[in-house]
Amino acid sequence: MAETQLHAAAAKGDAATVKMLLAKGVAIEARDSSGSTALLVATHANRVEAAKVLIEAGADVNAKDNIADSPYLYAGARGHLDILRMTLAHGADLKSTNRFGGTALIPAAERGHVETVRTLIQAGVAVDHVNRLGWTALLEAIILGQGGEKHQQIVQALVDAKADVNLADGEGVGPLQHARSRGYARIVQILTAAGAR
Repeated sequence: MAETQLHAAAAKGDAATVKMLLAKGVAIEARDSSGSTALLVATHANRVEAAKVLIEAGADVNAKDNIADSPYLYAGARGHLDILRMTLAHGADLKSTNRFGGTALIPAAERGHVETVRTLIQAGVAVDHVNRLGWTALLEAIILGQGGEKHQQIVQALVDAKADVNLADGEGVGPLQHARSRGYARIVQILTAAGAR
């Protein structure tokens, strides 16, 4: 029953209760019905203080739930930057992948989380990792992005990090062709300047 209280406190961001329950010896890695630990619950709700207490108490930042999300992967995908930085400082597995076989960088790029993308690149996440759809972070930023300012900055960040601008998708269509077919003029410029064909 105490584990349920820990998850509830984490979801509400009640750091004081989280601390008190941990001091009482409540299992920090206990799972709820979705396979989530209290840290993942705090991460879902972007409860930074509760997450901080859990991480500093030794919660596993790589513990995956039933759909292969971990606090690290989820924080990256959703752009929860404060929690992401804490997971990176506490042993985030940069090679871990989500249910689509993608790293945290790929959904961050797709969703337009500029600072998150920069943070993950700096942390050393492989920029050319290919997920099960046959897409890299660069391809997802173009194919699933809107071509606006945020996605332009992300494409630039990936290019600056030496992402392979000619790495095509499963059908053999490269980033430049995808950007052209969508009319993303600025992204086409960035890619062309980087040697995309």
